[in-house]
Amino acid sequence: QVQLVESGGGSVQAGGSLRLSCTVSGHNYGDYCMGWFRQAPGKEREGVAALYTATGTTYYADSVKGRFTISQDNARDTLYLEMNSLRPEDTASYYCAASVRGDYCSSLTTGIFAYWGQGTQVTVSS
Repeated sequence: QVQLVESGGGSVQAGGSLRLSCTVSGHNYGDYCMGWFRQAPGKEREGVAALYTATGTTYYADSVKGRFTISQDNARDTLYLEMNSLRPEDTASYYCAASVRGDYCSSLTTGIFAYWGQGTQVTVSS
């Protein structure tokens, strides 16, 4: 059973930066699609970025390309989301997720992810 725990959220002014971390446990070091999602109040959960652990290939939503970077440590125990040039519209709860469906990793859709963290809040003020 894969378990995911996010940390690193907080409040920042527009233009600032934050780095989210997701500690991964219970995995068997197989190949996963690891993703970051976010959900703002009254909105659907949306994919932000994903990484296919087998190849290191990364995928991003258009809204965060060039500003956010997803990465993992060599031991595959921690997933990161480096967020730069933050905007008020980035305000949301951010969730880490894992999926065994690496073939759909580029889709950034919630449906393929079976494992989820509890979320961490990111608030960007103008």
